[in-house]
Amino acid sequence: MSKKYVGTGKDSMLTGSQKTKLFSFMFLLPSLLFVILIVFYPLFKGISYSFTDGDMFHTGSFVGLRNYITVLKSPDFLSALRFSVVFAFFSVLSSYLIGLGLALLLNTEIPARGFFRATILMPWIIPSVVSVVAWRWILGDQQSIANAILGFFGIEPVLFLASPVWATFSVILVKVWKSFPFMMVSILAVLQTIPEEQYESAKLDGAGSWQTFRYITFPNLKNITLVCFILMTIWSVNDFDTIFLLTKGGPFGSTQNIINLAYTYAFTKNDISAGSTMAIIAMVIMMVLAHFQLKAQQADE
Repeated sequence: MSKKYVGTGKDSMLTGSQKTKLFSFMFLLPSLLFVILIVFYPLFKGISYSFTDGDMFHTGSFVGLRNYITVLKSPDFLSALRFSVVFAFFSVLSSYLIGLGLALLLNTEIPARGFFRATILMPWIIPSVVSVVAWRWILGDQQSIANAILGFFGIEPVLFLASPVWATFSVILVKVWKSFPFMMVSILAVLQTIPEEQYESAKLDGAGSWQTFRYITFPNLKNITLVCFILMTIWSVNDFDTIFLLTKGGPFGSTQNIINLAYTYAFTKNDISAGSTMAIIAMVIMMVLAHFQLKAQQADE
């Protein structure tokens, strides 16, 4: 009589580490599905729309790169691209300089330093919609608060949101006001990690304030500066609410950035293909910019 092999079942059982990984994956699965649904599905859908001639109600047919060629030649897109560059450049640079100055000041022993740190954070904490609507009330028309102040000094009213030049200045001003606290907090956090011995050694060597900043402070700020510039550039180019709530891209499209223009084409003109194409181009520009900035950071390190 032949013997039958009876398996112990050990080969089919999971080890402790495998069970842990399985349970971890099961806990992460709902979040993973949520991310796929909220982030990746719209992304892939937008990419597919950019290669078709559809609208909000019809899928349309495949047209290859025709939408990209048309958009890149469009005067509206080129104007929005120029404004996006100007808006991002002045917003990021101004926010950084103001944040750097305040961080250096608040890193010293001044009276009520904690109070000022908390107060300066208010523009960053206040919801964007609330702050932009408040600024629209301040700058809105000839009877606005800003013009009332100008009138007190005998200056004629300024149409801040009706003139292309002043509207550009206004949206940059509001963006800087909202953004400089982020720069300040980021820089201040790094300033507080610089060893005091470096400054004491520089002082003993006779270094002045500018030399200390140039050879000690700023080299320690290089990495955080690059990170802040990357993040703020991306946020500025993708800024929808500041421009939409303040000027809606006007007057005459002078403050229309790529994201607002994409929204206008997709949801106002019902040209979802052109709107998706503009959004994808903006994403690619940001990815390329971030890539080169990160490569520069790695080379510096």
